[in-house]
Amino acid sequence: MTRPVGNRPPTAKEWRLNLYLSEHDPDTTARIVLDTGDNVLETCAEARRNPYDREVPEIGDELAAGRALIALGRELLRAANGDIEAMGAPEATPPAPLWSSRE
Repeated sequence: MTRPVGNRPPTAKEWRLNLYLSEHDPDTTARIVLDTGDNVLETCAEARRNPYDREVPEIGDELAAGRALIALGRELLRAANGDIEAMGAPEATPPAPLWSSRE
């Protein structure tokens, strides 16, 4: 996803994120399109209202959008990991445990 650019002064970047929500009771679908200028990533997620719950569309919107944002975050992390590996960086060592087991 990312290309090395050498030495250059810091710049501000703008990534455009569009979030589309569609509701077809009891389902709500969220679709996110992220345009970084270099790449476009897209994720989708759904929420389904329990038929016994009251109809509150905002809850479905929040759940579907939140799930789509989480999926987008995972997608970005995978892309960054791929870029790191492509640069030839060594594999990360697992973190040390916070405590040692007592025998």
